[in-house]
Amino acid sequence: MLRTRQGLRLLGPADVSALRELTERDPVVNVFVEHRARLTQLDPRWLGGEVWGYDVDGELVSACHSAANLVPVQATPEALAAFADQAAARPRRCATIVGPAAAVDDLWGRLEPRWAPAREVRPGQPHLEIAGPPAVAPDRLVRRTEPADVDTLYPACVAMYTEEVGVSPELGGGADLYRTRVAQLVAKGWSFARIEQGRVVFKAEVAAASPHACQVQGVYVDPDRRGEGLAAAGVAAVVQHALRDIAPVVSLYVNAHNTAARRAYERAGFRQTATFSTVMF
Repeated sequence: MLRTRQGLRLLGPADVSALRELTERDPVVNVFVEHRARLTQLDPRWLGGEVWGYDVDGELVSACHSAANLVPVQATPEALAAFADQAAARPRRCATIVGPAAAVDDLWGRLEPRWAPAREVRPGQPHLEIAGPPAVAPDRLVRRTEPADVDTLYPACVAMYTEEVGVSPELGGGADLYRTRVAQLVAKGWSFARIEQGRVVFKAEVAAASPHACQVQGVYVDPDRRGEGLAAAGVAAVVQHALRDIAPVVSLYVNAHNTAARRAYERAGFRQTATFSTVMF
């Protein structure tokens, strides 16, 4: 049993219900961890990492997903101190720390002396939600992609990732793994695009979903087509599809400095409900 501070423990399959009760205290903000809990049932074979819990008087009050992403859930100051100690006790394995700004900023403040330098820190990211019809007409040419679209879709996904993250997902031999991820989202019906003459002009994916919400990622407009309003109308189409078929609330978070994207999401009808931070390595 994992115990580095009083109250800290490793969560497993028997804790899925307790973790879901915790994520459901803020189900839209916590959709990623709830999605992972439902998908893996906290089985280490499927998690590719661990989920740490923090108990007070026998009740799970905080958690932290620790795999490629380090993601705090409803984290109290005491829990954040315990999670930071646990993370720092081993070599860094995560590529990002991401989640509610106050918790991520606290974690990074504790981990920075031991994990620095970060490749980039992105504070103050607006977390946005929409739960009703979009405010602009959806682009009728945006559709669910199909397996036959993967060859066309993949270069746009690589371009978006490289532009957004700052490194290519193919770096270090990652092309096969990233292509598999793209194909998985297509197979789930979570990938949407407008494709013209064999070229993706808009695309986005749903990255995580629960019965309460889904989270959109990877919004991309072909650089040659930017400024035409494709982002707002395209995201509106994704919202329309997602509200009908995936979850009752659609969420995403956006970099504070990306004013063009923020304007597009606002036009589509998204409203800010929280603030995230991301630390990238």
